[in-house]
Amino acid sequence: WYQRRVRGSHLRLILYTYSNMSSGWQSYVDTNLVGTGLVSVAAIVGHDGSVWASSNGFKVSADEAKKLLAGFADPGPLRASGLFINGEKYLVLKADDRSIYGKKGTGGVVTVKTAQSILVGLYNEKIQPGQCANVVEKLADYLIESGY
Repeated sequence: WYQRRVRGSHLRLILYTYSNMSSGWQSYVDTNLVGTGLVSVAAIVGHDGSVWASSNGFKVSADEAKKLLAGFADPGPLRASGLFINGEKYLVLKADDRSIYGKKGTGGVVTVKTAQSILVGLYNEKIQPGQCANVVEKLADYLIESGY
């Protein structure tokens, strides 16, 4: 990591905090989402489209995140053309200012908007959609209560 003295050790503290928070977000994905066995792969992205954490090989592009964020305010375009996550198209089943759910074949996606982020969880044919939704929604509740 890059280190330089700016007003003492402030820059080091900021970089250290960012590094620890970044690894903290990954633990939310690995433990609180995928680790439950009720989410296949997951990601946490910022409202600016930056990826805070994600499962290996699972990517939410900045463009996908931007369109997803816009869909919470106006779900019409997502309902018309579908929701794209990790390059895959999902049929939108539910869309409101908090949650957007989509389906593709026997799997699907659950997305939930918090104050600063969007949680994205995918489920496969072995996982019940409601179980995945429950896990993602509960983590979102916790993050919202924590100001994220």
